[in-house]
This record gives sequence, structure tokens and C-alpha cells, in this order.
Amino acid sequence: MFSREESKKLREEFWISFGKSFPRKWTLYNTGIKNLSFKFYFDKKTAMVTLDLEHNDLEKQIDTWEKLSSLKSIITTDFLPDAIFTDAYILDNKKEISRIYVIKENVSIHNKNTWQETMVFLNENMQKFEAFFEDYSDIIKG
Repeated sequence: MFSREESKKLREEFWISFGKSFPRKWTLYNTGIKNLSFKFYFDKKTAMVTLDLEHNDLEKQIDTWEKLSSLKSIITTDFLPDAIFTDAYILDNKKEISRIYVIKENVSIHNKNTWQETMVFLNENMQKFEAFFEDYSDIIKG
């Protein structure tokens, strides 16, 4: 069991190490589409790379989600075969968003032995998400 401070220190150490191992500028929030962002996630059980859509305007969220969903076969065939599409994903803070994501199970930010495989997973899958977005952002922006 790790104290809150030890856990915080491990998280910081992981993300600093990830940035040094894969030094590049990621798209993340700079998508040019309001409320659409890419995120890295790593906790005590899983790692994920996500494309999150979180509009305050339900109509705009549905419209953008429909555009993304129409590209599902392209995403899963050409970029991310294991992508999971969830139109109503509930975050820890109870906020509902739409999310496309890939997940890696059985890794832990508290276990340094899983860090390298997690870093590779995060890097490879974010590059695939960004390649998809670069090719299809005009359709998504619509």
C-alpha cells in the first residue's frame, strides 16, 4: 500500500519519464474542435488512450459523436482495431461524456515493472489516434 504522497510521487515520476522517453508535442487539447480532446490515462489497474467529447450542448455532442461513429469502421480497420466506442461514458466525477478509447489491463502506475510496456502502449496508440485525426479532422469538424 502506498501513501497518498508516495502515490503522487510515483505518478509524477512516471509522467516525467514518459515525456523524456517519448519527447514530442502531442495534440491533446489542441484539436481545433471545441470540447474534443485526446488524453492519456494510467492508474493502479489500467492504462488508456482516449478521444473524449464533452459538450455542454447536447445537440452539438450528438452531432459530433455521429460524425465520429460514422468513421468507426475506418478507425477500427486502419488505425485502432481494439478501439471501444462509448456514447455515454461516466467519469469518476459523474460527468457524462462520449469516448473512444483503447485500454491496457494488468498494468499499474505503482508497479515500475509495468511502466515500459505502458509507455510503449500510450505512445503507439496516441500516434494512431493522431494519425486518424489528421486524416479525418475535416469530416469531424464538418
